Amino acid sequence: MWELTEDVEAFAGTAGDFLKSRPVEHTVFLTLVDTLRRRGLHAYGSEAPIFGSWRTDGGATDGVLLQTPPYPMMFSRLPAGAVAAALDAVADRPLPGVNMVTADADEFVAGWRERTGADARTGLRARLYRLAELIPPPPPGGHSRVAAASDRELLLRWYRAFHDELGDVREADHDALVDDRLSHGDITLWEVDGVPVSTASRSRPDAGMVRVVMVYTPPEFRGHGYAAAVTATASRTALDQGATDVVLFTDLDYPTSNGVYQRIGYRPVLDRVVMEFSP
Repeated sequence: MWELTEDVEAFAGTAGDFLKSRPVEHTVFLTLVDTLRRRGLHAYGSEAPIFGSWRTDGGATDGVLLQTPPYPMMFSRLPAGAVAAALDAVADRPLPGVNMVTADADEFVAGWRERTGADARTGLRARLYRLAELIPPPPPGGHSRVAAASDRELLLRWYRAFHDELGDVREADHDALVDDRLSHGDITLWEVDGVPVSTASRSRPDAGMVRVVMVYTPPEFRGHGYAAAVTATASRTALDQGATDVVLFTDLDYPTSNGVYQRIGYRPVLDRVVMEFSP
């Protein structure tokens, strides 16, 4: 059965071991929970998050859900019976969409359509990769460095541009995110002749897992190998700092980036899809 709560500490206590048992697969859940515990329940928006745990007959957690409105509700991989039960558990919540393992999405979407009459369209299709063995790319010229406070305004522009390209129009607190990552040295820049040309960030380590995020190269600097170089540098830094699993997500609609990450040693783990609902 599903147990829902708005208490992040209660959820961490119930589902923490389950999440840490498969840190690669649960990478986003781990970083969301960590951020909400550190920065407060409104780190991603003005509405309170909702958390859920699927409990077996023996009381063990074997699936989770998490929503930080206004974002879609995210589900882990779910066991038999949990998808149908989730429809009952969240029936009274206005859902803008769901983010699910692709294999589970059809069942939930069909059930939600039947209950609500909502239309559904496919949004982001993402693939999770795990670094098997880092293969350094051909050096493109230039060098990497850790981003500093003096780079803040540039990074804010790039973070906004990154989300604009994804079509993510929801309001986000990029200032707090950039400041947090700068304070821990988690943003890498690639620089050529003193000019930053690409960036990649890292999540904080959790259960030995680090996720490379926000890889962005402005359009005028693309096609030179900078993204591969900065991603490889960020990945190497994570390994050097003790990460046992380094992961990243890609948008399946961009085959070029998927190819880049595979060439430097990333291998597919699973696919997720965002299904967006409308009346």
